[in-house]
Amino acid sequence: MSTPSSARTYNQDHIPRPQDGRRRISIYWAWSYPWEAQRDPAEIYNRFSTITEVRLAAWPAYETPEYTPATFLQGIAGTLELFHRSTLAFQHLAGETTGHRVAVFQRVDQAGYRLPIDERILADTDTLMVFGLDHLLSDQQAGPEESDAIRNWLQREGTCLLLAPHHDVGFTDDYIQRQTEFRHHGDPLVPRQQRFGRYTRSLMTALDVPVHNIWGLRPAVVGDTTRIAPLTSFPDLDERRLLDNVTTFNFHPHLPHYQLTAPENGSLRVLGRQPVDLTRPHPFTAEGNTEFNALIWMPPEGMRAGDIVLVDSTNFTTLFGGTDSLKNFWHNLAVMK
Repeated sequence: MSTPSSARTYNQDHIPRPQDGRRRISIYWAWSYPWEAQRDPAEIYNRFSTITEVRLAAWPAYETPEYTPATFLQGIAGTLELFHRSTLAFQHLAGETTGHRVAVFQRVDQAGYRLPIDERILADTDTLMVFGLDHLLSDQQAGPEESDAIRNWLQREGTCLLLAPHHDVGFTDDYIQRQTEFRHHGDPLVPRQQRFGRYTRSLMTALDVPVHNIWGLRPAVVGDTTRIAPLTSFPDLDERRLLDNVTTFNFHPHLPHYQLTAPENGSLRVLGRQPVDLTRPHPFTAEGNTEFNALIWMPPEGMRAGDIVLVDSTNFTTLFGGTDSLKNFWHNLAVMK
């Protein structure tokens, strides 16, 4: 745990950023922090890990004084803070690139303040990143007023809505399938059922985004290494150049497949597909699939002047490492035209 390079503030009102032609990026965690943090650790489904479980699985990575009860939240709350900390590298790069600090919001924060997406967030935001790490059980859904606010905001030139629903593991009552999924991703910190993304799903429905997040798939790696296999990219479709100098994303053992619920066309473009680990059986690969949809772009269409992008939120974290290729992706998003 490194010492912050600048003083940190918490629980203060957002200071609007001026419009100067460079992107103003905002992150919106679609969860209720209190709901997630106060899940019963005795539950074996649909909750985040406690720090105790993280320490056991990642030993000895967190066996340092910085993570003792005197200096770091224990239980599930500490794990949520790991997520927050893991986006700092992206925030720093985006801030240096654009000249604007990345604003970070939560649907319900640690202090119990509820913040739906409205003009308080949208007025000084050009790229809104909605991180869908809310468990389905928490019932976070976008209300009509939020959908209307985002729809109106997307009529403004230069806007970009990035939707990042996470995985949907074990969505069946078939325990054999749940165990197959578990053995496929191999992460002891993910329970046999962990379903994410009700908020992002509700936005996709309201905004006519024909995508559904499904599964939790382990990417293929290069040979006997732990390096993620390169993306299959489609540069001819990538008019925003999101994948310029990007060969790989971040390795994460359980990534969602962004399943299209409408035919792919000029208005719905898969820009990147990730090879899946074929050495570990899974229902997805049993159907003959070898890659999953990792990056989708919906160009402006009709009244919508802004872009819609779908990519997993773990590609903006450093919990599972990071590469120069991933930083190039961050840069491309920050300067997106």
